[in-house]
Amino acid sequence: MSRFAEVLARLAATVESRKGGDPAASYTAKLLADPSLAAKKLGEEAVETVIAAAQGDKAALAAESADLIYHWLVVLAAAGVSLDEVAERLEAREGTSGLAEKASRKT
Repeated sequence: MSRFAEVLARLAATVESRKGGDPAASYTAKLLADPSLAAKKLGEEAVETVIAAAQGDKAALAAESADLIYHWLVVLAAAGVSLDEVAERLEAREGTSGLAEKASRKT
């Protein structure tokens, strides 16, 4: 397993463990208790990641990507979507041209 996969799995487990936690004591619990806020934060981090990428700032891009992934995991957990469900969707697209895959969703 890659280092990234290991860190992602640990972070996902930590996020899951915060479900039902005290929002006053845990930022993750606060986001999980308010999926709309979690989604808003995910959007903010996506924009910050795009800005860092456009500026060519590798350090900022790595940092913003970490923030983006954390908030993405929180949104998934809040919605009850597992990483296995995401992996299933990715696997279904393997070997398919990105253009062909996008065209198939337009029907």
